[in-house]
Amino acid sequence: MMAAACISPAISGQSMLPKFSCYAAGTPSESRSIAKKLWDGYEISLGPAKNRGGGGDECTAAIYNGAGRVVFRTTGFNVIFDEKNTGRDFDGDGKPEVVFMTDTGGGNHCCWAYNVISLSPKPHKLFDIDAPGAVQFEKDSAGKMVVWQRTPGPYGFTSMARAPFAEKVFRVREGKLVDSTPEFCSRIFSNEDENYRNWNTELTAENIKALQSMGNTIVENEDVVNALLSRALQHVFCRQFDAAMSDLELWPEMQRKELNKQFAESIKQEYPEFATRLLNTSPKE
Repeated sequence: MMAAACISPAISGQSMLPKFSCYAAGTPSESRSIAKKLWDGYEISLGPAKNRGGGGDECTAAIYNGAGRVVFRTTGFNVIFDEKNTGRDFDGDGKPEVVFMTDTGGGNHCCWAYNVISLSPKPHKLFDIDAPGAVQFEKDSAGKMVVWQRTPGPYGFTSMARAPFAEKVFRVREGKLVDSTPEFCSRIFSNEDENYRNWNTELTAENIKALQSMGNTIVENEDVVNALLSRALQHVFCRQFDAAMSDLELWPEMQRKELNKQFAESIKQEYPEFATRLLNTSPKE
């Protein structure tokens, strides 16, 4: 997958940034603007922002039409022109799109996003894809674009390096991202999926028994905790709420109320009914 929140080790160091990046030539003061022609008379320019103030506005990228007018601009601590995905048809209109990656987190490696821009019938942004973990683009059997987004779960039960996550899958309909995860859950919960294989490796009866025996102590087996909470989160994204509840009921009983509270907090905006169910569930149920 193409990492995007931390932008993966492959491009987090300035020396390894793509050539069409604001920092490809060094710091903003050392960098120069880079121009690249697109199609239909459009062109991009990317480089240090003229009026940068050091508050996350150091870099800017713009798309210009044939008359030299700016039709799109994005500004952040860093901006990357995504050559790999530019030219793909995201919205299914038969026309290529332009893709940037913008760092709005002030260089803290936390808040990158993809910006997907259509130039047809006139320039307009289709959507941003926030990337808290990783994003992968693929085409289905009909040639339609599918967006996979690795999405984090509740914090506080593992180190940040082993924080739970699950996959959301989006289709593009009428120029917007639409959550279509349930459509892909048979694939996710199969041996075809690496995460599924890892869950089965970690969540053995022996490991679950060891986890439950910890009582009210600090959970130390991060691999098991990560697998259990990630699988529960994936069940939620798949709208398999009973299965998610069954996973969470494997948690040590003395800690389950706190787990349910934090898990509910992490999913309440998109799954309010299940969040309410968690908060109203007694650990003994």
